Amino acid sequence: MPKSSRKKKEKIADFSKAKLKLGKGKKLPSNVIDTSFKARSIALPTQSIAVEKDDSVPTNKRRQTFSDILSLLKHYSAGTRKDAIFSARELFQDHPGLLQRSIAPLLGACARLVGDEDVSVRRTFLSFFDWIFLRLEKKDLIPHVPLLLLFATSAQTHIFPEIRIDAVRFLDLLLDAVPESVVCGWNESGLGHGKRVLEGYLGILSAGTKFGGAEGTAQATSTASVVLSSQSKLVVLQSLSSFLSHAIDLQSFASSGSHTGVSHATTPVPTWFLRPSFVTARLYEEHANVFRLSLRGVNGKHLTWNMNPEFEAFDEDFAYDPRLLCGAPEVAWDLSNLSDLSPEMDDASRPLGDVPLIMRLSRTLYPTLTATFLDGAPVVFSPSTNPTETEVQMLMAAFKITRTLYSSILQSTDLGTDLLAPCEELKTLLDYLTEYFPFTPAHREAKVEQAFQDLSVIYCELTSLLVLVSHQSGTRNMHRGNRFRGHKPSSHLKRHLSLNVQADLVKSYVIRLLQGDGGSDAQLPRPVSAAVYTSLLPTIWALLNQRSGQEPENELSSVLAATLDHATRTASGSAVKRLTVEFAGRLLLLEKEAGYTGYFNPRDAGAGRKFQEWLMHLPKTLWEVGTDNPATTQAVLGVLLRLLQRGSHVVGREQITSLSSRLTPFFMIVHPIRGQVLGPFTKIPMSALHVRYLALDLCGSLVTDQTRLDYGLSNAVSEAVKGTREEIYWDRVREAMRCRV
Repeated sequence: MPKSSRKKKEKIADFSKAKLKLGKGKKLPSNVIDTSFKARSIALPTQSIAVEKDDSVPTNKRRQTFSDILSLLKHYSAGTRKDAIFSARELFQDHPGLLQRSIAPLLGACARLVGDEDVSVRRTFLSFFDWIFLRLEKKDLIPHVPLLLLFATSAQTHIFPEIRIDAVRFLDLLLDAVPESVVCGWNESGLGHGKRVLEGYLGILSAGTKFGGAEGTAQATSTASVVLSSQSKLVVLQSLSSFLSHAIDLQSFASSGSHTGVSHATTPVPTWFLRPSFVTARLYEEHANVFRLSLRGVNGKHLTWNMNPEFEAFDEDFAYDPRLLCGAPEVAWDLSNLSDLSPEMDDASRPLGDVPLIMRLSRTLYPTLTATFLDGAPVVFSPSTNPTETEVQMLMAAFKITRTLYSSILQSTDLGTDLLAPCEELKTLLDYLTEYFPFTPAHREAKVEQAFQDLSVIYCELTSLLVLVSHQSGTRNMHRGNRFRGHKPSSHLKRHLSLNVQADLVKSYVIRLLQGDGGSDAQLPRPVSAAVYTSLLPTIWALLNQRSGQEPENELSSVLAATLDHATRTASGSAVKRLTVEFAGRLLLLEKEAGYTGYFNPRDAGAGRKFQEWLMHLPKTLWEVGTDNPATTQAVLGVLLRLLQRGSHVVGREQITSLSSRLTPFFMIVHPIRGQVLGPFTKIPMSALHVRYLALDLCGSLVTDQTRLDYGLSNAVSEAVKGTREEIYWDRVREAMRCRV
């Protein structure tokens, strides 16, 4: 058998000689060893012995200076950028004074990282700025906010959805630190980036970034290309709720306006819901400021000059400063001090902003809110299982956005706006939730129960807005719907009946909440917080003015009874006590208030005995509070003084005698062993001098009988002020009262 051709070729190859080719080098043997090598130089200028380092420059544990860290923040490697952020935090922790000097270059270098494509860098960036904002004063941060917002709004429209969500998280940090700078320009009223921020929110929610001109629907120009997950949507809704709250919420404007520097404990009780019950805005402002002291502690009424006055409004509440009766003023007044005497507008009397813009914004967000309610309500209010925290918080964010938008719209009835469309939108949103109200979890759990209570309170507040609007003379827009959009007359009757059903549900819930889910004689197992009570006030007022016809006239309203019982039972040391005292006092003062035209009348409410019981417990509150809460002490004294001056129907001769005897221990008591012991009045600090004068004014109003002028309360007050700067003032007040008698 012949050999194969392959073997022949191999045999020939073993003895063949390779031919050399022109231009080609000699082929190396197969067993040759490569002895070539390559060398590269490494440049280490910072480690050169020729460079002298300044040991006084602050460094971290890695011997990195601030300049080194700034250069690493722009490194191409994501790990290096993240390590640079950690190094910067370490450097500022070791050298706190360096932060103030380096804020400008630091924010300039870090601002671009808000849109970094690496998720670990963005997470580290957010944590670092959360830490750094707590260590910077607002005045140092505000000049750099435009640069930060420029990169944040750019990241809001990034192609990657996770970067858009992290940009929203960064906006949350800015809203907590400098909310005024973030929302500035949201309604095109300033030069800020607020409008771009708002458009970014709407774009992420696929709600459209443009909401037309004066009329028209939203133009969907969303940059969102994917459906948001539940967690991502929660982040956006919560951030949008915070943004809108700072931008258009009434309480936010009040806190940054005339009440700047005033603690939460002295914030006045909201009274915006009383405005439609007064003939003019000036008369309403007089009632709103009846318990309010100016920054100098001057309690009085301010009258606006008018060339052609309709009537004289001078009465017993004329403004005066009791310190002026005690001799020369402590300091000379200048023009800057006179600004304190200008009329203080109530929260609700301030402009609410661009209401047409808010109405267009509410129409733009209406589909998003509707989808959130329809998707979340059946899951959150399931009767079998408790919802997850994400589901509850998402529905809570939607509730808060609804309250912020529609509260601002429905409180602006004096602007002549057509409220038919927003009322219908709000009514439709509430109809989706009515079948679940009152909201109760499937299983008792403290955290879930508190969240459900907050949701129920917001539902009550929104319902009360509709009830208040329906009772106003300007709400004919709701009842003339047959001239708009072809509504049938029967549709308005159905909406009215539906609103009555919702009001009845709210009424039962409010009574149960004020009673603490127990009887009127039981102690409150779960006290109502100050925030919840403040939110309930518009609801209580709406229910007191509801003309349902179920309760006969001149009979005690169940809502009023529950309100007064709660005001009486609330502990004196509670943060709610001051709010209950002022609200109940305002209800009584409406009887003699000029220009009041509301349906509720305390004289015809059938609650005379309840009001007297509440009135008689106020001296006990003064004694128990002592000097722990000057705001509560001032509220009690102010309410008692105004009720005596106005001659309320619940303050008769018997009540005056009882109040005089019950107020005596506040100034002095006679102990069987220790003798005369001064009361809490003498411990009121001099910083609250206006409270001491207020107490003396109250005693001067009580001591009107010549036969009791030198005994009882008058004697106790004289002993309490002996040797103090108030002694001269009390002598003048007592002499004035003697002349009056």
